[in-house]
Amino acid sequence: MSPISRLPSVPGHPFIAYQGDALQVEGVPLSRLAQAHGTPLFVYSKAAMLDALGAYQRGFAGRHAQICYAMKANSSLGVLQVFAQAGCGFDIVSGGELERVVAAGGDAAKVIFSGVGKSRAEMAQALSAGIGCFNVESETELDVLSAVALGMGLTAPVSIRVNPNVDPKTHPYISTGLKGNKFGVAHEDALRIYQHAASLKGLRVIGIDCHIGSQITTTEPYLDAMDRVLELITSIEAAGIPIAHIDFGGGLGIDYGNDEKGATPPQADALWQQLLAKIDAKGFAHKKLMIEPGRSLVGNAGVCVTEVLYLKPGEQKNFCIIDAAMNDLPRPAMYQAFHAIVPLSITAKPQATYDVVGPVCESGDWIGRDRALNVAAGDFMAVLSAGAYCMSMASNYNTRGRAAEVLVDGDTAHVIRQRETAQDQMRGEQLV
Repeated sequence: MSPISRLPSVPGHPFIAYQGDALQVEGVPLSRLAQAHGTPLFVYSKAAMLDALGAYQRGFAGRHAQICYAMKANSSLGVLQVFAQAGCGFDIVSGGELERVVAAGGDAAKVIFSGVGKSRAEMAQALSAGIGCFNVESETELDVLSAVALGMGLTAPVSIRVNPNVDPKTHPYISTGLKGNKFGVAHEDALRIYQHAASLKGLRVIGIDCHIGSQITTTEPYLDAMDRVLELITSIEAAGIPIAHIDFGGGLGIDYGNDEKGATPPQADALWQQLLAKIDAKGFAHKKLMIEPGRSLVGNAGVCVTEVLYLKPGEQKNFCIIDAAMNDLPRPAMYQAFHAIVPLSITAKPQATYDVVGPVCESGDWIGRDRALNVAAGDFMAVLSAGAYCMSMASNYNTRGRAAEVLVDGDTAHVIRQRETAQDQMRGEQLV
């Protein structure tokens, strides 16, 4: 077996792979980008994003449907621009995200505003922009939104996020559809709350929303949730409240390459064939469909390039200390998440087992546990599947500047974010 065949690549994508002994994103060697732009460095494949989007587009072929990218997964302007130009709408959870959509050339009329804690100012901002729909998550939010809209002489288009109490079998921090979660309204209260929404002068009910969690890798939770939503639509419409669209959220997982049983999710088009069959069987084929994928569009399109600073042997553990840290890649520290880690260049160096850790002053600052690596100080490595919930969750802990970002399109690399400096971080601060 050759050294290349033993090295993992981004699962499911041909756009990040070894060419000879060098790891490339599309037609650009990552080592060239690391030398030109420094590390840590996030690099994204435009082709990989559009390929992932294509699976959803195929799944909705011939249907009245709108794909809204859930931008909390990665809200960098260059990434948003890719999806805006591909015709996507956007799922937002803050006023700041709405500003990013507009700055990236997105259409406000294709924006869905989700989240449990929308402020009055954010509601007014979104109404002024003319967004497509508010996904409302509580009865009290309905009252506040109606009052804000009436005060502006407007009517707010709404759907209500219903919590179907379906277990998505994912990490508890990213499960959102159970009774103990903060999101949505209880399934058993939904009809009454829809009747209340329909009575409010400042609201126009247009849809129903459901989102059960993130990094879901099996079809059963989706099928169970769809059954409950369709049953509820029948009851709501029987009460005289028409439902124009069904928003089924997002949450489809990606393969992070850790070979866990059940870790490989279904393809988006195959999943939607099953969900559409349920919709059609209920006689709802005419309804508009909304979907809010995030991680599944960008997760495996990105890598984080990092340099090995030191190899530190120990009595119980060997440590590979890199210049990327938990502030750059929060998922391992926050969720105990797995990311594959590979060298940028294949070498014949001796192999050893390391915990891969960063320079942040926390024992929780680890990127990978017990990894077999052929590396030396000064080598570059790539942390794979880093396109989602890495840069968007990055922080300045230890006054570390956020990494630069590069978008690769074929043989061309575009810098879409400059590396942050200490001066950037301190710009809004002042001494007394």
